Amino acid sequence: MSATDLSTLIHRAERVLAQLEAWLPPAPPDTDWTAHAFRWRKRGNRGWLDAVQHVSVINPGDLQHIDRQKGIIDRNTQHFLHKKPANNVLMTGARGTGKSSLVKAMLAAYGAQGLRLIEVDKADMGDLGDIVDLVGARPERFIVFCDDLSFEEGEPGYKALKSVLDGSVSSAGDNVLIYATSNRRHLMPEYMSENLSAQHQADGEIHPGETVEEKISLSERFGLWLSFYPFKQDDYLDIVYYWLKESGCTPADIEASRTEALQWALERGSRSGRVARQFARDWSARHV
Repeated sequence: MSATDLSTLIHRAERVLAQLEAWLPPAPPDTDWTAHAFRWRKRGNRGWLDAVQHVSVINPGDLQHIDRQKGIIDRNTQHFLHKKPANNVLMTGARGTGKSSLVKAMLAAYGAQGLRLIEVDKADMGDLGDIVDLVGARPERFIVFCDDLSFEEGEPGYKALKSVLDGSVSSAGDNVLIYATSNRRHLMPEYMSENLSAQHQADGEIHPGETVEEKISLSERFGLWLSFYPFKQDDYLDIVYYWLKESGCTPADIEASRTEALQWALERGSRSGRVARQFARDWSARHV
């Protein structure tokens, strides 16, 4: 083969490769292990840990009127950091009461001690095994966090989560815990017909109680259950006043906010910590 023919062949091969690269997805970036928080990203069948550049910071002291829940999860997280036995955590209850904020507060408190946070969407729960394998050899301690977790019947992530929590031949790893929040205590829909065990249709299950047990078995794999409840009016106002003070409002402005703060909550149908902070943002922007 002459030099000219070889040059032509190489040129054609380069064109083919360029065309293929245009169709193929780019390779996942390398993981930036210096980051404190990550999101699990997917592109086709490839997944990777994407470092969060701007982490939402909230400190444990910012969370008011959930002292019992805060104390329990703080103790469990410290046990995990010190390589003592620790439990996976399921937080359920009223919206806006501090469930996800409590997880972020643990990162703010213990990120400097090696705690790391991996946020995983419910749709990607089937990749939990890959995530565990990816971080298994790392020296850091990883909390895999899934917010608003729930499953419909037949979703693939349901069984993947069950296996990682407890029940698989492989271990979830010494350096991984799962913290999840949900509005459903048992993470799956429950139906009135499941409670009518005395009534059976001709084509119904012979052992309907086993279906109920299957649904409950996932939530029972979490070692800690923390329940969150709607705030009383005085508690809600305490949270409003806390955030107004943090925003630099004067005592007179804080006192004057009471009526409007209650109206704000009434319009939204909720006296939650989230609503309190939203009001404080609006009020402080108008008065500071």
